[in-house]
Amino acid sequence: MERHATVTRPAKLSVSGVGKTFRTRGNLLVVLEDIKFEVMAGEFFVIVGASGCGKTTFLRIVQGLDRPTTGTIELDGRALHGSGQDRGFVFQNDSLFPWRTVLRNVTFGPELRDTPRKEAERNARDIIALVGLSGFENHYPHELSGGMRQRVNLARAFAVNPDILLMDEPFAALDALTREQMQQELVRIVAETGKTVIFVTHQIDEAVLLADRIAVLSARPGRIVRIVDVDLARPRTLDLKRTPQFHAIVEEVWNLIAQTHGLGNEEAKAHGIAP
Repeated sequence: MERHATVTRPAKLSVSGVGKTFRTRGNLLVVLEDIKFEVMAGEFFVIVGASGCGKTTFLRIVQGLDRPTTGTIELDGRALHGSGQDRGFVFQNDSLFPWRTVLRNVTFGPELRDTPRKEAERNARDIIALVGLSGFENHYPHELSGGMRQRVNLARAFAVNPDILLMDEPFAALDALTREQMQQELVRIVAETGKTVIFVTHQIDEAVLLADRIAVLSARPGRIVRIVDVDLARPRTLDLKRTPQFHAIVEEVWNLIAQTHGLGNEEAKAHGIAP
C-alpha cells in the first residue's frame, strides 16, 4: 500500500505537563500525570488505553469541564481557561434534546451565540446534508436510529464551527455494522472540513483506521507511553483493515497497552481493547 508523506503543520493544541488529582473520601487519586504532546492543525489524533487510565478526564480538561491540577493547555497559542465555543464536544451518548427536531437540535449552539435565525437554519441544513441526514430535518430524536442520532450529535458539534473537535468514544453504544458505517462517515466528514480532532476510543482497530497518530496511555495515573505514527495512505476504507500494514500497527498498539497495563488476552477483552 502507498504510504503518505509526512506533512509539517503548525501546532493547533499544545499540552504541557498536564496532571489531574481528585480528592476522594479524604484520599488523593492521581488520574493523569505529566501529559505532554502537540496536536497539529488538521490532524486526527487518537488516545487509547484501558478503562480508568484518564482518557475521558483528559478530554474534559481540554473542553474546560474540569481543571487540570498541574500543567497548561494552549489552543492556537492561547491558554485555555474554562469552556469555550472554540471547542466542540461529542459525547458517547447522543445527548440530544428530545423535544427538538433534528434541525432545532443543530441550531441550538448558534442560537446561544445569537446567530440570526435564518442564517442558523441555512447553515444547519448544510451541515445536516454533510452528515447525510437531508430529509430528516423535522424528525425528532425518538424517530431516528442510534447511528442517525449520532450523526445529529456530530452535526450539532460542527454547527458552532469549533477550532477543534473532541470526541469521547462516540460510537461505543452502536452495533458493529453501524459503528463501521459511522467510522467511514467520520473519515469523509473530517476530510471535507479539515477539522482538527482528538478522539478517544477503546477499540484499537478504530484508532488505526481513523488516526494520523495514536497516543497510548499507561494504567492510572495515565501517562503517555508512546505516540504511534499511523503512516497509512488516505482516503481510508474498511478494506484497509485486511492489509498487513494495518495489522502491524494494531499489533504495535496492542502490545504497548498490554505491556503497560499488564493485561492478558482475557483481561483485555474485558476492557474491550483486544486486537
